[in-house]
Amino acid sequence: MTSSYPQLRSGHSLAAWREMGQWRSVLDRSLFVVDSASRDSAAYAARNVVVLLHGFPTSSWDWHYQWDELAKHYRVITFDLLGFGYSDKPHNYRYSIHEQADLTMALLRELSIDSYACLAHDYGDTVAQEILARDNETDGQNIQAVCLLNGGLFPETHRARLAQKLLVGPFGGFFVRFFGRAAFEKNLTNVFGKNTPPSGEEMNNFWELTQYNNGQRNLHRLMWYMKDRRQHRSRWVNALKDTKAPLALINGSSDPISGAHMVTRYRELIGKGTIVEMSDIGHYPQLEAPEEVTSHVLSFFQEKL
Repeated sequence: MTSSYPQLRSGHSLAAWREMGQWRSVLDRSLFVVDSASRDSAAYAARNVVVLLHGFPTSSWDWHYQWDELAKHYRVITFDLLGFGYSDKPHNYRYSIHEQADLTMALLRELSIDSYACLAHDYGDTVAQEILARDNETDGQNIQAVCLLNGGLFPETHRARLAQKLLVGPFGGFFVRFFGRAAFEKNLTNVFGKNTPPSGEEMNNFWELTQYNNGQRNLHRLMWYMKDRRQHRSRWVNALKDTKAPLALINGSSDPISGAHMVTRYRELIGKGTIVEMSDIGHYPQLEAPEEVTSHVLSFFQEKL
């Protein structure tokens, strides 16, 4: 399986990405964190901060193509959310969006960061919405700008795949036992654009990160975010409506889960901010069209920060 889209040469291999990061204890959890200031803090001391939040079921490595270019202009911080990638993966655990927001904010406090912009994708969009809701409650003092990629901003437009429905259903714990590499690859490939599928190397890395510390056993528990979205819909939609921070939405229109149909709803309910629609691109714009996404992200942040 090969991608027909020319890949950026400035991306990082998974091995290199792991070398760039470090494990930090945050709220008694071990999180894998990548911080552009970790090796040269003085060079980043006066820069604006951009926090990157990844999606389900992958990890912070999703941003490896954007990393170097963003780090030329900003202090960039990302981490594997709890249950993902190289971070802790507690079993028999109730994962929640609120806890992911707690961990994000606690990490930033430990790094002495109180003002930042956010770039998020998919599951990370929902974490960003909860952080925005909290920011609104303090009169919008911390978040400078938010750029969202394909995600379930509105539960009524989230078109879950069959595997997602089975994982989050009452027999998810049984179904996950049979959700191996072949099913993982099929379901992930199906949300990419038809002309921009993940390469074999990317798929190997996605599966390696998922399997790390038996993480595949948690997929059904991580899927609880779908229930969180329904339960907290008003709070998280209002977070977008009420925020004072500039918003941008970059969307792969061919995404069967949160593509063009989600953008239509965004225009109806939110109707503000920069909107970029990328035809023939699926659920992972940052991997499928990395140069274009990097250009749009930089254009937005350079205007708003």
